[in-house]
Amino acid sequence: MNTSPNENIGYDVEGAVATITLSRPAKLNAVTPEMSDALVELIEGADAADEIRAIVVTGAGERSFCAGSDIGTLDKYATPWEFRNRTDYCDAIRAARKPVIAAVNGFAFGGGLETAMSCDIRIASRTASFAAPEIKLGWIGGGGMAAFLSQAAGSSNAALMLMTGNPIDAETALRWGLVSELTEPGDLVGRAQQIAAIIAQHPPIAAETAKANLRAAVNMPQEQAIGYERDLQTVAFATEDAAEGRTAFAEKRVGVFHRR
Repeated sequence: MNTSPNENIGYDVEGAVATITLSRPAKLNAVTPEMSDALVELIEGADAADEIRAIVVTGAGERSFCAGSDIGTLDKYATPWEFRNRTDYCDAIRAARKPVIAAVNGFAFGGGLETAMSCDIRIASRTASFAAPEIKLGWIGGGGMAAFLSQAAGSSNAALMLMTGNPIDAETALRWGLVSELTEPGDLVGRAQQIAAIIAQHPPIAAETAKANLRAAVNMPQEQAIGYERDLQTVAFATEDAAEGRTAFAEKRVGVFHRR
């Protein structure tokens, strides 16, 4: 896939890195159901494309990464069950085998925070802010909000965000572990793409197994996770790319990897 199916989402490929941009800045990049469908299509397409090895997700403009779902569209769901089973772009991000990097510019509120937390690596502009404001409107997040916040920031900090709905600034997010680093606004996307390009240089099966291994470490009991890690190591070690890596190391050259 080389183009976006929705005018409010940008899609660009440079080298082995795909950049997906929420582009509805007048509405703080809030996501409509149509945008959600397009996001799922783009993420799944990038994940399936052999030429893509890492994905960056960001928002247009400096004000907002994503303000979550467009609240004005939520009443369009005919029943609560239809709402429960709607297409969820956070699910697609989490299901991607390839590494996904969030470049958080401005507001990451509600579903926008869940989008960022669904990514593997998060970097942010110094002007970014983060909030789980759903409680102020009478509901809670449903895209992994509590699970990801408690894992990244600890249970007390997660409770503070979830139960007050109040935002935290970028420095606090860095201190709590929600993001890995901060940049100046103008450097944000370039830095995210730089990290993605570094990852894309590595053998892609190794990058994908590293991601699977991290998910297992979070979700499995320790001994089971270590056993799974050893299995993943064995699978990766047996690939042609791993053999090429060892040969390139011995010959003091850059390896050429083909995802085999």
